[in-house]
Amino acid sequence: MQGPQDDRQDAAGEPIRVVVADDDPLARRMVKQALQRAGMQVIAEAHDGREAVDLVLHYRPHIVLMDVVMPQVDGLSAARRILKEDPDQVIVMLTSGDDEDVGLIALQAGAVGFLSKELDVDVIPRALLRTLEGEAAISRRMSRRLIERLRAAPQGSAGLRPVKSPLTAREWEVIDLLAEGRTTDQIAENLVLAGETVRSHVKNILRKLGVSSRSEAVAEAQRMRGELPG
Repeated sequence: MQGPQDDRQDAAGEPIRVVVADDDPLARRMVKQALQRAGMQVIAEAHDGREAVDLVLHYRPHIVLMDVVMPQVDGLSAARRILKEDPDQVIVMLTSGDDEDVGLIALQAGAVGFLSKELDVDVIPRALLRTLEGEAAISRRMSRRLIERLRAAPQGSAGLRPVKSPLTAREWEVIDLLAEGRTTDQIAENLVLAGETVRSHVKNILRKLGVSSRSEAVAEAQRMRGELPG
């Protein structure tokens, strides 16, 4: 029969290794202590997204627990960079409050879940363990809100895409950032692409949608999502 400590080990019997990324030292310390009490091993701590990317790709932990809002590179951009290099890396985002928009974007970025900082810190280790069993680390309340949001998707986007579309998944990512008013350089930074690659995506988007400007492309994407009348 396994004891409680065994649940905190991987298949090889090694402790679950975690990288914690948060610009708040107090938050990092509280999370680290909770993980250690649960028998997990915090192998590195990052104070911004850029450092998180470097540490995760160096240490290759079982799990990354990362705040969404951080200096230098935000948590969502950091997650995209990490997953571009290691698509199997398990990443869980930390958010301030229960914001379903942030949650949807986190899942689209490749995270397997997002947890509110308002949760009891001792809940976090159990949630992280479930991600290694293939479950999502999302509260029941947020799961319900996400389901409701998905049901309403035809009348709102939040980054959601029409089922039938001439655009690729990457092109929709570019459209989403264009809708936010991002420049070519900002899109390149966000998606970890070369500027010329972004310009090529924009050119393809304009051609596929039959429009001649970025603003027209954004408006057409909104019509495809049902946000604007056809």
